Amino acid sequence: MKTNSIKLLVFLLLTSVLNIDAQTPQNPEDISPLLIGEKLPDAKLLNENGETINLTDEIAKKNTVLVFYRGGWCPYCNLQLAGLADSEAEILKLGYQIIAVSPDDYRNLKPSGEKNKTNYKLYSDADGSFIKNIGIGFVPSSGTTSYIAKKTIGKATNVLPVPTVLILNKKGEILFEYISPNYKQRISPELLLAVLKNL
Repeated sequence: MKTNSIKLLVFLLLTSVLNIDAQTPQNPEDISPLLIGEKLPDAKLLNENGETINLTDEIAKKNTVLVFYRGGWCPYCNLQLAGLADSEAEILKLGYQIIAVSPDDYRNLKPSGEKNKTNYKLYSDADGSFIKNIGIGFVPSSGTTSYIAKKTIGKATNVLPVPTVLILNKKGEILFEYISPNYKQRISPELLLAVLKNL
């Protein structure tokens, strides 16, 4: 009887894990993101030192430009991060902080920050749970996963975010969002600043 109970428990655990993966879209066009007016779920992320931070606490400090990028291995992401670094002083003057999240292992955050001269915070969602919770995660191809593994420190991610920028108030409510399934298309710093000035 005990053996059957253990087998049933293992089966249920495996089924739930497979079900979670089955719910993650295979294509970036198939995501179902949170909408304007909705509130971000709580998230525990890692900083560049591997320390756990509570994102809700960070957002409560200041209105936030929350950026989701694919990783430090992605040249389009690096261009976006560098562009944000160039615009950071003006964004801060408008009363916002910048936080950027990727599924990179936390050990990749410091090199990414140094490369792109960022003063803002980079956080790791290495298991992709937060990215999936807000509906912007998808399963990359095996070729992409292999490429990431060669370019990064630590385990390659099994989920990527569709590049996303959310503007949030201190309650974590979404005031604006820019989401592009085409990873080559990002919101320009000029357009972002124009949006911030009009919120």
